[in-house]
Amino acid sequence: MSRVLTAPPKAAVPPRDPSEKAVRRRSIKRDGIWPWVFIGPTVFGMGLFYVWPVLQTFYYSFTKWGVFGGSKFIGIENYVRLLSDSEIPQSLLNTALYTAIVLLGIPIAMVLSALMETPGMKLAGFYRTLYFIPYITMPAAVGIVWRLIFNGDFGPINWFLSLFGIQGPYWTSTPGFALVAVALVGLWMSMGFNLIIMGAGMREIPREMYEAAEMDGASRLRQFFSITVPLLTPSIFFVSVLTVIGGFQLFDLLYIMMGKSNLAMPQTQSLVYIFYNQAFLQNDKGYAAAIGILILAVIAILTFIQFRVQKRWVNYV
Repeated sequence: MSRVLTAPPKAAVPPRDPSEKAVRRRSIKRDGIWPWVFIGPTVFGMGLFYVWPVLQTFYYSFTKWGVFGGSKFIGIENYVRLLSDSEIPQSLLNTALYTAIVLLGIPIAMVLSALMETPGMKLAGFYRTLYFIPYITMPAAVGIVWRLIFNGDFGPINWFLSLFGIQGPYWTSTPGFALVAVALVGLWMSMGFNLIIMGAGMREIPREMYEAAEMDGASRLRQFFSITVPLLTPSIFFVSVLTVIGGFQLFDLLYIMMGKSNLAMPQTQSLVYIFYNQAFLQNDKGYAAAIGILILAVIAILTFIQFRVQKRWVNYV
């Protein structure tokens, strides 16, 4: 005897109450214009000071400006010139090298934060303040001080090396040392911010995890690499994104420490410095706008890559 299989009856879907849409419309109508009043200043400020300058710069990148003003649309000539400009690859490499050196401050900040967050550590807040002061100090003031420190004739670094019979170089005037000297100062300046973020992330890690690892016989070093580093990856990712964005905006520190008449500047200049040179010294604002769009594109691409890659190594608990 055959048995016919039939599909179970579908559950009846209750009809949607037509009053729901009416309630939603009444809610929107009741709120009225007040939500826009509160977010309006923020939207207006972002549009005026962020979106509009980008759109304006993008338009200017297709123009050529005269010495006394006035612009003429020239199409993609500035971008063709950008591809054939021999200074662009060198400046891009210099900016990437500077950023890579400053990124080394992240693992250093992790170690220092771990030491400061050690239970029973005295004067930890005082040490954080000392590290944070350079971050909030004007880059121009920092650059002037470090320019004197790196001075090849009477700087304290070369004086200290002379005590051991070593003749120090002209740090900010030698192509092989100038960019490294600027990058080390950038690393030193960013250390305070990195410490604050890393310290906040470490304080969110439950102490019970360290106590359990210690009961299992894990050393402090093992706890650092097995507990602290994995659970600190969101903070590491956040700091690395900001560091890359800030690194590709290098200008003020480089300009103050080296100066525009420095013989090593052509081998050390950054993308933003070329933008400044073309816009304000050569008065070629159209080509400078194209360089600005290039900087924006490079930062956007690197940030996009970082957000795509972070899914593989960032642990969100």
